[in-house]
Amino acid sequence: MKKNNITEERKNMLDSFFGSDEYKPMRFRDIVAILQVPKGEKHELKEILDSLVSQRKIILDDKGRYRAPGDRIKTGMFSGTQKGFGFVIIEGESEDIFIPENSTKGAMHGDKVTIMISNEKTGKRQEGTVLQIIERGMKEVVGTFQRSKSFGFVVPDNQKFVHDIFIPKEHTKGAVTGHKVVVTVTSYGDEEHNPEGRVVEIIGHSNDPGVDIMSVVKAYDLPVEFPKDVFRVLDFIPDEIDQAECKNRMDIRELLTVTIDGEDAKDLDDAISLTKEGDIYNLGVHIADVTHYVKEGAALDAEALRRGTSVYLVDRVIPMLPHKLSNGICSLNPGVDRLALSCFMDIDSKGNVIGHRIAETVIRSDRRMTYTNVSKIVEKQDTEIIKEYEELVPMFMLMLELSEILKGRRHKRGAINFDFPESKIIVDLNGKPVEIRAYERNRATKIIEEFMLIANETVAEDYFWQEIPFLYRTHDNPDEEKIRALAIFINNFGYTIKVGNEDIHPKELQKLLNRIEDTPEEALISRLTLRSMKQAKYTVANTGHFGLSAKYYSHFTSPIRRYPDLQIHRIIKENIKGKLNDDRRDHYDKILFEVANHSSKTERRADEAEREVEKMKKVEYMMDHIGETFEGVISGITTWGIYVELPNTVEGMVRVSEMDDDYYIYDEERYQMVGEHTKKTYKLGQKVTVEVISADKLLRTIDFAFTEVEE
Repeated sequence: MKKNNITEERKNMLDSFFGSDEYKPMRFRDIVAILQVPKGEKHELKEILDSLVSQRKIILDDKGRYRAPGDRIKTGMFSGTQKGFGFVIIEGESEDIFIPENSTKGAMHGDKVTIMISNEKTGKRQEGTVLQIIERGMKEVVGTFQRSKSFGFVVPDNQKFVHDIFIPKEHTKGAVTGHKVVVTVTSYGDEEHNPEGRVVEIIGHSNDPGVDIMSVVKAYDLPVEFPKDVFRVLDFIPDEIDQAECKNRMDIRELLTVTIDGEDAKDLDDAISLTKEGDIYNLGVHIADVTHYVKEGAALDAEALRRGTSVYLVDRVIPMLPHKLSNGICSLNPGVDRLALSCFMDIDSKGNVIGHRIAETVIRSDRRMTYTNVSKIVEKQDTEIIKEYEELVPMFMLMLELSEILKGRRHKRGAINFDFPESKIIVDLNGKPVEIRAYERNRATKIIEEFMLIANETVAEDYFWQEIPFLYRTHDNPDEEKIRALAIFINNFGYTIKVGNEDIHPKELQKLLNRIEDTPEEALISRLTLRSMKQAKYTVANTGHFGLSAKYYSHFTSPIRRYPDLQIHRIIKENIKGKLNDDRRDHYDKILFEVANHSSKTERRADEAEREVEKMKKVEYMMDHIGETFEGVISGITTWGIYVELPNTVEGMVRVSEMDDDYYIYDEERYQMVGEHTKKTYKLGQKVTVEVISADKLLRTIDFAFTEVEE
């Protein structure tokens, strides 16, 4: 056989070989023998096999054997743990695959891997073995530098990156012990060698103000500075609107309109108007027309897409768009003319939208209201505040009336309300947390939530039936296995949910949350119910929103801080103006899938960074309270400890190993901890008093000890 024939002939034989049901995983030498490859042609055979591996048509496992992918061969993302073992998350699969420490093949957190799933489950989880690392996930790592005489090393902030990184002396960039640094990983090491890298940036000393949060910003690769070409564009954005533009828009400057936001809000991107004629409510949701200034494909638009979303960290905001837009021309400040995209809805007494119109408008907000003052009017009947806003009070009472109707309608159809306490962390000028309290949501915040929800639904339904390329906010039905697992769990507490052959209805979960309200187990069951559901995401297909029990849902109301909203505003405006021809529809068909995927990823990145900073600041706050006692509630129990949540939302753990008044055993069936000799029992929801023993900012852990138990 001539050498130049091996590629096609032998490749056909390989395809046939790996495609048969009778093949067994084989090493290179075995394949050479079976295919009778001459010595001079082995190199070419190896190239063919390597090509098939790179195309993922076959697998090269950790024993050097080639094998065909089958039902037990999967590709996914490796999620590491501090203890060395990990889990592989497979897209579309309901359950992560457990990877024991001796089966990771050196995979690290974030790596894309191919695994082989074992035939049998060991314990509660399916187990697997890493066969191949396809792509490394963490190419840069943020950590704390430690210097020695002839080299340095970096202790990663991310506890899932379990190895310190060796830094040769010539690659330390002058870092000293205690510096927070960014490291590019040059070698991922092996069983005998640590990963190796080089310092590419010194963020600052770990004790310097702001360095802790900037370390999280760098770790999540959040873009901070805007590129120069974006700043050049800003010079051409006006401070006031062009009055000539008003001629082409619906003029609603005389319509009574208000913004309602938090006291510290600067980007007022939504305004509300509301009147009532007979039994019909005329609700207007007016959103800043950001796309008038952010043109498709321009530098501003490209940067907004890259960022995907604004990120809200404790002491700073990393905006999707520059402040000149968000705090300036696109902020619906009172008494000034602004361009908007408005959704006018006619709503009947049952909360049904019986008519609507979306239009480009010019508005002039009458007042800048705060949630606090609106709440004082509609909830607390504060006479002083009522007198101050006398001309607006009838509209606020009408808003309360309509929001209750809309809430009732959502509840009736089965929308799920997760009402976890959110944290409000107050920091001083150096970023040091001085107060943590539960963020209070009042009737005013809920009024605005209801109005934004109905606008988002109305827009999504309109564009779905027009069959126009669009971006939807979707939330898939939960996986049957996770719901069944939840049903088994809650049965221990005497609760049930109906799980039939078909998908569960959100109303079942809504009923469950209503039944557990104000019970000791409420926090735990609510969190487990939330974890049993899938993540919401952006999609081009309208598959509905399970949590809201909505057939149609989109994100329309925040184009200043979310790119999907900006994107659909552009589509809506083209459609209103009659410019959405076949070419433009084809254009959107081509780009929207990637916009949806990218927006979902940047949203998850922002959520994770926000949680990380919040966790870090809570630990830092408790570092100043070591030795102090607090009242709390048992929020979770595991074999290794008891979690206690304080009224300010800070959660810490009482480790079983530190409970020295008895030997405690975890009663898994009843979810309680019982003393072997004293029979002292710790249960979910039990009020306890704890002392703060320690707090570790690097590990993000807070340790408590019991001082007193209320029976």
